[in-house]
Formats: sequence, structure tokens, C-alpha cells
Amino acid sequence: MTTKRNLDERQLDRAFGSVLGSAAGDALGSQYEFGPTHSDSMTPYFGVGFFGHAEGEWTDDTSMAMPILEWAAGKGVVPLRSILERWIDWSRDSKDVGAQTSAVLTSLKTSSPTLEQDALDAAARVARKTGRSGGNGSLMRVGPFALSSLQSEGLDLVTLRSIVEWTHYEEDNFIACALWSDAIRTAILTGKFDMRESLTRLGLSENRTWATRIEVALDSNTHPRDFASNNGWVVAAFQAALSAVVLSSSLEEALYIAIRGGGDTDTVAAIAGALAGAVYGASAVSDDWRGVLHGWPGYSLAELEELVTEAVS
Repeated sequence: MTTKRNLDERQLDRAFGSVLGSAAGDALGSQYEFGPTHSDSMTPYFGVGFFGHAEGEWTDDTSMAMPILEWAAGKGVVPLRSILERWIDWSRDSKDVGAQTSAVLTSLKTSSPTLEQDALDAAARVARKTGRSGGNGSLMRVGPFALSSLQSEGLDLVTLRSIVEWTHYEEDNFIACALWSDAIRTAILTGKFDMRESLTRLGLSENRTWATRIEVALDSNTHPRDFASNNGWVVAAFQAALSAVVLSSSLEEALYIAIRGGGDTDTVAAIAGALAGAVYGASAVSDDWRGVLHGWPGYSLAELEELVTEAVS
């Protein structure tokens, strides 16, 4: 069921904030990737990334989110498989592609008439071969999916599952992405979020494992540093990012806390930025930060804002 919503200026600002906040966290965390934890006195700054990304350049986290945003902006016209086609083209020249994602994309051909099924089959093979496929590469890119649901009563979980499982064929990935998308959607519409309510809204309230994971992340004594050793895992990345947002009182602070957690800093900060940006809005991103942010496929921030406007309307 679709209900036409005329979003007000604050909601539009929060929608753009979700995209901009994620890109900022990604670029800001890039140079600290795979590094140690940091003290609360450490202030992150933009620098050359671990994989050679330029100062202010976002990495694969945001680049993989861009085709989802493009699809959301052209929903009903742009086919879902276009996301996969764009990912494959991007991956050929990217400075960095996650291991699980690369294992799938390198086996695909954009000319295939069954591209979507090909991706699912390839992801399933990777999962069987490795024994698990629970990396954080699905959660890092999912932010723009929430924008496609603002004119509906809720998330299109069938489509979301496809986008997740094209590369990460494990249930934890889908649940993490569904919860994060619901929280972003709620934050854009209301300025607030409650991950416990998202758990209930998605019919997962009886999932005690995820309920416990959320409670751990919401505890005021929890910090992203607590997940540094394995935040390449989607669950730990989810918990670290949630902890960063809960402990913060601004978008900037949420990203700083996420990066101080160490480990996969660009991804955790990108995930946290998507939700924190949906809470605090694009207006919370300083002009200094806006002046350096850039990355594949070369959109200006004004063009990104236009895509967001199309996606939410």
C-alpha cells in the first residue's frame, strides 16, 4: 500500500543527511582502516586512505551505495538489476572491493539475462565454500534503500533481501540490513529511532539472539572499541555503529566515536553515518567537510541531493 507523503524541509534534510553522513564517515575513517583503537581525546581528520583513496574520497562503502540510490531515484523505471550492473562496472577499476563481494562480482557478466539469479547462485557458492558469508559489506551500502520506502507503509523486505543476498548469503546480513533500514526510515520521518521498536515492527521480537545483540550495543558502558577485533563481521559492525550513534549527541561526534573504535573504521563510520545523518540531517555536515567529499561515480553534492529528492518523492 502506498501513501503519498509530502516530506517537509526537515525530513528532506534528514534524508540527504543519511547519504551525506554515510559518505562523510566512510571518507573520514578511510585512513584509519585496520588500525588500532583510539582514546576519546583523538580527533579524526581527512587523510589519504589505507587503499590510496584521496583526502575526502569515499571508498567502496559509499560507492556500492550509489547504484542503490540511483535505483531508488528511478524506481519503477530503472530495473533492479541495474544495481548489479553498476557494481560490476565499478569493481573493475576500484581501489578496493571486499573479499566476499569480489568473489561474487568477478564471476558475473552484465550481459547475462539471468544476472540477478546468477548473483544469488554465486553468493550461495561462496557461502558454502567458506562456511559463512557474514561480512559487513551488505550493511555498509544499505542506507539509500530506506529512501525508497518513505512513500510506503514499510520496507519492501523481498527486494531488500535480494540486494543483500546478491553478495552476502547469510541470514544475519539480511536481519542487520532490515533493522538498519527501518531505523533510518523512522529517523528520516520522525527525527528519532528506536532499534527495539524496529525489531518488533519487523516481526523479529521473538529473535532473542538479535534482541540480546541490540541490548549489548545500547548499553551506556558499551563502546565501538569493544567490537574492534571482529567488526568486519556484520553483527559486530552493526553493534559498533549503533553504539556510536547512541553515545553521540551530533553527527560529527557519532563518526568520531565510530572511528575511535578501530578496526574496519571506514565501514563502521559509514554505517553509523547513515543512521546519525538520518537523525541530525545534512545541515549537520560542515562546509569544510562538504568541500572535500567526493568519490565514484563523480556526483557533486548538489547532484546527490537531487537524487535523494527523487528517491524520496
